[in-house]
Amino acid sequence: MPKTIVVKQIGSPIRRPQEQRATLIGLGLNKMHKTRELEDTPSVRGMIAKIPHMVEIIEERD
Repeated sequence: MPKTIVVKQIGSPIRRPQEQRATLIGLGLNKMHKTRELEDTPSVRGMIAKIPHMVEIIEERD
C-alpha cells in the first residue's frame, strides 16, 4: 500500500490568485477545515508547497 498524507485546508481562497484556487481544487479541497487523504507523491507535495499558507499536513501514514 502506498504512503498517504492527510491534508487540511486552513486558509480561504477568497482574494487569492486563480492559480492558487485551482491548486486547492486539484487537491480536492474547497471548503475551510476540510481534510483529504492523498497519495504521497512528488506532484502532490509540489502542489502543497505552492500553497503552504492555505493547507497543512496533519499526518503521514505508511
